[in-house]
Amino acid sequence: MKVIIDTNALMIPVQFKVDIFEELKRLGFDIHVVPTAVITELDNLIKNLKGQDRIAAKVARSMAERCETVHMDGYADDVILELAMKLQAAVLTNDIGLRRRLEEKNIPVICLRQKNRLEIVS
Repeated sequence: MKVIIDTNALMIPVQFKVDIFEELKRLGFDIHVVPTAVITELDNLIKNLKGQDRIAAKVARSMAERCETVHMDGYADDVILELAMKLQAAVLTNDIGLRRRLEEKNIPVICLRQKNRLEIVS
């Protein structure tokens, strides 16, 4: 099954020490997709953040390279929503606003639970 990974989700491994790829595999998701809008967002975070947040963004950027890249630019949340509908894919995100938008469209959402595992929440 396909899953689109949001910017904040790519930062989970550094921030919470959770291997998102192992967790996604456990949930049955074997195709990981990242739109170029997310990569652009990560590049901007690397330029603008400092300390641990910058390190998390750098690690996230390198993790994005392990995923299938889809060339879609624009506001990342809008791109993710459009791509999820087009690919009929779930979305891994911790963004509350994006999560609500996805749930309104009946798109499966995966979130971090109890800061130690991923779970399908809708």
